[in-house]
Amino acid sequence: MFFYSVTFNIFTYKPIYKISLRMNDLLVANSVSKNFGNFKALNQVSIAVPKGSIFGLLGPNGAGKTTLIRIINQITMPDEGSVLLDGQPLKPEHIKDIGYLPEERGLYKSMKVGEQCLYLAQLKGLSKSEAKARLKYWFDKLEIGDWWNKKIQELSKGQAQKIQFVVTVLHKPKLLIFDEPFSGFDPINANLIKDEILQLRDEGATVIFSTHRMESVEELCDHIALIHKSNKVLDGKLTDIKRQFKTNTFEVGLQSENKDQVIEAIKSKFEVLPSTFRNLNDDIKLNIKLNGATSPNDLLSFLTHKAEVHHFVEVIPSASDIFIQTVKNN
Repeated sequence: MFFYSVTFNIFTYKPIYKISLRMNDLLVANSVSKNFGNFKALNQVSIAVPKGSIFGLLGPNGAGKTTLIRIINQITMPDEGSVLLDGQPLKPEHIKDIGYLPEERGLYKSMKVGEQCLYLAQLKGLSKSEAKARLKYWFDKLEIGDWWNKKIQELSKGQAQKIQFVVTVLHKPKLLIFDEPFSGFDPINANLIKDEILQLRDEGATVIFSTHRMESVEELCDHIALIHKSNKVLDGKLTDIKRQFKTNTFEVGLQSENKDQVIEAIKSKFEVLPSTFRNLNDDIKLNIKLNGATSPNDLLSFLTHKAEVHHFVEVIPSASDIFIQTVKNN
């Protein structure tokens, strides 16, 4: 949980929204701004990432997501604002508490897999013996033990991605940041890594997950923030955001010998929208939007008196629907 407070920039008189840390937030970014020359990459962006959550950081290409991730990783510094990790201002020693899988992969192609993993693990503070033990666990778990003496250049893109995933999580950081983690994976391996991310969350890790794959957001994320044109335009629990965006619309599938009469009766009483859903029956398919005075039970009662009801489901907006609508409106 977190609070917003509002102050005003004395030069522009625009409001600046700040997030006050609560005990269950692992990472808080407060009013972070970053300029590259005349281009503003981030404009007063604030987020709070709860401990033990998978936090979706979303946005179109060029929105500012990667800039924020680079600031959290201390690759670049903000021009304004601050970042707190576990209640402390971000410092160089916090590097050991963060595991980062970048979209641009950074393995040394001519090095052997085992040598490279040991080297990178020791950079994160592990002793050689501890690194070997943890690497054995992960190599056995992912069934990649025979890759130890191969060079990275001998591996496929998906295989190299597995190695980079292992290196990212090996030192058991408090915060994991995955930028397009499923890039290069076939569906089987993408599902394998998805399950590993969920298990890491269940074991106490906190995850920032940046992706364009909205189906992965649906499967993984508890909270999301959407950045568009350098500004945060949406933020909150995914379930709460879905409630905010739903339109009281229901998918309805009916069967009747008097198809035209049934449709006309429905249209005379309710707002009917185009339907795109599929089902197994060749029947009447409608999307019906209710006003505030009509309950779903009222609609269902009306329909059962007109036809045989095969399908009756509330339309819940997907993460993709929310993404597209928010970007178009901002």
